Amino acid sequence: MSRISMLSSPLLLGFEEIERQIDRVTKGAGDGYPPYNIERIEPLNGESETLRITLAVAGFTRDQLEITLTDNQLIVRGRQVEEKTKNYLHRGIAARQFSRTFVLAEGIEVKSADLADGLLSIDLKRLEPERLVRTIEIRDRN
Repeated sequence: MSRISMLSSPLLLGFEEIERQIDRVTKGAGDGYPPYNIERIEPLNGESETLRITLAVAGFTRDQLEITLTDNQLIVRGRQVEEKTKNYLHRGIAARQFSRTFVLAEGIEVKSADLADGLLSIDLKRLEPERLVRTIEIRDRN
């Protein structure tokens, strides 16, 4: 049985990679931890648009967090080590690990990352694409 998708129109040529990225994101949605926000920051003084991803990573130190960019995928990982020396009477805060993936469009670059008050903020810059207009010559085959 063949799968029909939104991008399978004969008028959309070369969008197979976008479809693969959409499939990858939907499969890696995970359990929703950690929660995150994505906000648009209005450009100032003619700058390009900035997007900010903010993840709630309370309990993680900067050394326990890792941000990597691979093939337009921004991957944020957190790893906490289990402290076996503590004797808990009640344990409601578990040492957790997570991996959260964001697929970035062409022309988006990571500007900076900051950790403050349990929130990890990653700023992304949307670069303005160069507008290219070309006239295609039509040849006679005779």
